[in-house]
Amino acid sequence: MTSTPAILILGPSALACARRIQACYPQAEIHGLRSRVEDVEQPYDDFGDTLRGLYRRNVPIIALCAAGIVIRSLATVLGEKGGEPPVLAVAEDGSAVVPLLGGLGGVNRMAREIASHLQVSAAITTSGELRFGTCLLEPPAGYVLADLEQGKGFVSDLLGGETVRIEGDAPWLEQANLPVDNQAERVIHISPNRRVARADELLIHPCQVAAWIEQPGPALLDDLRQALHSAALAEQSLACLLAAPEWMANADLQSAATQLNVPLRFIDDSRQLPPLHSQHATLRLLLASAPLDANQLGRPRGRLTVIGLGPGAAEFMVPAARQALDEAQDLLGYETYINMAGPLRPDQVRHCTDNREEMQRARHAFELAASGRRVVVVSSGDPGVFAMAAAVLEALHGADEVEWQRVELQIFPGVSAALATAAKAGAPLGHDFCLISLSDNLKPWSIIETRLEHAAAADLVMAFYNPISKARPWQLGRALEILRQQRTPETLVVLGRDIGRPGETLRTLTLGELTPAMVDMRTLVIVGSSQTCRFPRAEGGDWVYTPRSYPQS
Repeated sequence: MTSTPAILILGPSALACARRIQACYPQAEIHGLRSRVEDVEQPYDDFGDTLRGLYRRNVPIIALCAAGIVIRSLATVLGEKGGEPPVLAVAEDGSAVVPLLGGLGGVNRMAREIASHLQVSAAITTSGELRFGTCLLEPPAGYVLADLEQGKGFVSDLLGGETVRIEGDAPWLEQANLPVDNQAERVIHISPNRRVARADELLIHPCQVAAWIEQPGPALLDDLRQALHSAALAEQSLACLLAAPEWMANADLQSAATQLNVPLRFIDDSRQLPPLHSQHATLRLLLASAPLDANQLGRPRGRLTVIGLGPGAAEFMVPAARQALDEAQDLLGYETYINMAGPLRPDQVRHCTDNREEMQRARHAFELAASGRRVVVVSSGDPGVFAMAAAVLEALHGADEVEWQRVELQIFPGVSAALATAAKAGAPLGHDFCLISLSDNLKPWSIIETRLEHAAAADLVMAFYNPISKARPWQLGRALEILRQQRTPETLVVLGRDIGRPGETLRTLTLGELTPAMVDMRTLVIVGSSQTCRFPRAEGGDWVYTPRSYPQS
């Protein structure tokens, strides 16, 4: 299966069955029609658009509805058979499981998994699979079909009455109901060797070759392909690239593994290596006696991803952040934010710390990632705006640990509180603006006052983070005193509390009306410029915006 499936429902009557299926795929999110269903991870407004979007992104789809709805919705985007995700229709009461698309992507396997969990039978209709008890064009993990198009004709011949013999080790076919005849002209050939499949042959390559990279360079990909060619080994038989840990951050090595679509593993002890097959200038080819499981060799390069959840609502989280959460082994962050990041799998380790322990959290994240784990540090909003991205980079900048430098570090943006609040209000940040934290925990208050004075004098729209708390009860009041020296009482102010979360509130008032008592730590304060204005909304309240143009002096 290419990725975590999405479970789609149209109404609340299907939710119970969807939750049962979700137990099979703990990472899967349930998508529910917003106007009908509550308590789902991903609300949507249009079934067809949602279905087609998932299909285009190659996401496996489990739709709890009539098969006809799914077929009509996907009709305009159906592509080549070899390049589509699994698509299944499941009766909303769980009484039927029907694989629709993705025969070469594991849809029948998924159908059997779901049907077994629901204690029903899967409606398998694939002729070859029904006749032979296996899909010959979809060999198990560790084996790759050499030529899909040639294979289709081969299976058609068997369905037409031809017999077959098997050459090579194919343990998954031992229980298959194949028309085996040791004298047959048709042959299923399992071999790591490179050659063109004959017309009467189904050629399958076992992934039992590993390449030990001794000196990666810009020509590594060409070197690899030339080495495989010289050794008469098929590129499809390559199971993984191996290297010493000092090459962990090498870009040429990463690029070659990506282009060949094979795992990259790092080994400290060469005694773990499979037997040598052939030696080349910059690499060695190793040949095992059976398909290799790369997960059993060395360790992967650790990955540390810093993400922002956005304001809180799942639909405002960027897809890359959701994918990082789904792939994570460890999650670090303030407990409130970790809980907001769900749904999470039971096997994902949560490391919850106090919101004031950013540097300790960042160092712990690097220690975990350096061991080869996939780690996510969770912030609310955008991780680069008064959040964890700077702390993570600060920890790395000051670190002496070589292993930390080898970690794959990536930072994904999120919707910051100022942007979320501004969008709810209209466009108060439509012209030049600045973001200022009123917290003096990590910088002197005198610096904050200076910045407030200059921003006010420059007539910038200002968004205040960390405006007030029990430990900092007076700072907002002092900030307002400074602003009122430059701004008129009529200056517009927007207060957004818990925007994007349950119970959000939005309020528009003036600087003259604003008092610190109206604000708490969960409130984002936007103070407009002299040009910020408002006008009534049709449904009540006001639209607030700052014009893009500014009067010429």
